[in-house]
Order: sequence, then C-alpha cells, then structure tokens
Amino acid sequence: MTNPSFLRGLAIASLALALAACSNSGDAPAGHSSADRNEGHTSSSSGLPAGNAAAGKEFANTKRPPTNQACVECHGGPDNREPNDPLTPRLAGQYHDYIAHSLQMYRDGDRDHPLMASQAKDLTDQQIADVAAYFNSIDNGKLRDLHGIH
Repeated sequence: MTNPSFLRGLAIASLALALAACSNSGDAPAGHSSADRNEGHTSSSSGLPAGNAAAGKEFANTKRPPTNQACVECHGGPDNREPNDPLTPRLAGQYHDYIAHSLQMYRDGDRDHPLMASQAKDLTDQQIADVAAYFNSIDNGKLRDLHGIH
C-alpha cells in the first residue's frame, strides 16, 4: 500500500513544477496560438473580441466547406444530442476560452487534426469568438468548474 503522505508530497511537488513552468517571462503562455503570441491579449485570455452567441448559433448550424458540415453535426448541440463519434468532444456548455484557444490553434497550425484544421483555417477572430460564445451559452448540466469542490 502506498503511503498517503508520500502521495500528498508527490502531488504538491508536481503542482509546484507545473506552476513554475507556467511562469515564463514571455508576453503570453506557451499554449496560446501564434496569433495570440504575436498580437497580445484583450480581456479574453484567448485575445479575441467579444463573442455574439446568436451569431455563433447561426454559424455553428451552417454547413461550411471544405467538409460541408456544420459544427453541431459533429459536436452536438443544445438539444443534448451527443457528438456523432465517441472521440469527438461535446462542445455544448464547454468553456469559452477552451473553444476559442482550440479553434485558434487549429486555424494557425499550432494544433493538428485533419478535419478541424481544414474547417478552421479560414475562420476570422470574430467567427471564433462567436462560436465559442454560442457553445459556452448552452447549459447542458454536465460541465462545471471545481470551485468549492472541497
């Protein structure tokens, strides 16, 4: 059996290393997209303009080239429809900045996925902000932060 004090110490040491890795001297954390690193940040940690959830809903439900698919066809939507594949992330209720950063990184080539990179390559900052605002606005009752968990 593993000693609980050892595990607690290991967890604290791991957290300290992770925090030290995050405190670099650059303008933006390493996980930010190229556009973020080059252009700096706005009030959003993704460096994007404010999103419009209504415009994002229209965009997310519109079939777009090159795949002629809409975001909701793969990622589900507000009706608690599950994504079309168990490996496709459910975006309804997902955190705005997670979606925004992911789309920026696909667009900029900093994150690789054949389908998503092709879908995101022509997205504008405003389209990304709108789609992120839309999916974030959906209350699916499944995502929550860890505030007050202990």
